[in-house]
Amino acid sequence: MFRRLSRWAVTVSVALVLAAGLSGCGSSKPTASASSASSSGGAKTVTVFAAASLTGSFTELGKTFETAHPGVSVKFNFGSSATLAQQIVQGAPADVFAAASPATMKTVTDASLASGPVTFVRNKLQIAVPAGNPAKVQGLKDLANRKVKVALCAAQVPCGAAAVKALNAAGLKVTPVTYEQDVKATLTKVELGEVDAALVYQTDVLAAGSKVKGIAFPEADKAINDYPIAVLSKAPAPEPAQQFVTLVLSAQGKDVLTKAGFESP
Repeated sequence: MFRRLSRWAVTVSVALVLAAGLSGCGSSKPTASASSASSSGGAKTVTVFAAASLTGSFTELGKTFETAHPGVSVKFNFGSSATLAQQIVQGAPADVFAAASPATMKTVTDASLASGPVTFVRNKLQIAVPAGNPAKVQGLKDLANRKVKVALCAAQVPCGAAAVKALNAAGLKVTPVTYEQDVKATLTKVELGEVDAALVYQTDVLAAGSKVKGIAFPEADKAINDYPIAVLSKAPAPEPAQQFVTLVLSAQGKDVLTKAGFESP
């Protein structure tokens, strides 16, 4: 009898242990699921529309922001400020707009899609030539020589408008072989050796490194572009959007932008 009872007790004990183990496994799954749901539910994306000339510095600031705000990602749309402004007016979802000129920001503020933009940096033009400077360009007047192939930004975009101001200040007429829709595309023509020179921002010359050579000219001081930034009134993520703008305006943000060649307003 005693042996029978012992065997029965062992069997019951094993069953209880197995049941407890299964119960524990069952309770762990909802816990992990709840944790995952909580994490994904708190995730947000800040969408920043920014001038092409801000690509390098804003990409760096985006990484800094994501590190400081776990669960929040920054998505960039870089391009011509004029094009970006039109996209915003036409309803493209965005949280922040950083333009390369007050005129392109005005397109957005006039549509009541942003208010109180703040100028955070300034930028001015340089002549960019291929590393070997095959056309021997020395200054702005050389761009008026029809033998020199020149690329300019289209007049409706900020770098193009600045080029028009600079050339007018110098009393020069330049006939480019191509008009490009943003400053990055204009600089690419120089990097590929398709043109002898281009008028682009000094920040883009610096970012290109040894691929190009930059030539400063005095008339650039008469065509400086102010860069405004603003949180959009219909921002899907207004709180982190404002936090991103705060980073851009901070000492840390200014340090990144200054190293990229931008000037303080």
